[in-house]
Amino acid sequence: MANVNKKQKIFILICVAFVALFAYISYDMSSRTTAPWNKPKQLKRALPGALPDSDSLKLDSLLETVQ
Repeated sequence: MANVNKKQKIFILICVAFVALFAYISYDMSSRTTAPWNKPKQLKRALPGALPDSDSLKLDSLLETVQ
């Protein structure tokens, strides 16, 4: 009976270690990933001039006056 108890403890320890490792990897991946609906916001923060303004008429009028 003592041998079975030792095997159970080892199995539980391995399961806990696996779940902890999986939770850490999941957290790490989620912290490095941007949700699809936040990508424009992230790009605007990283490169402020990368995205055109939401007002396309203003953008077109500025391009016409420069040319």
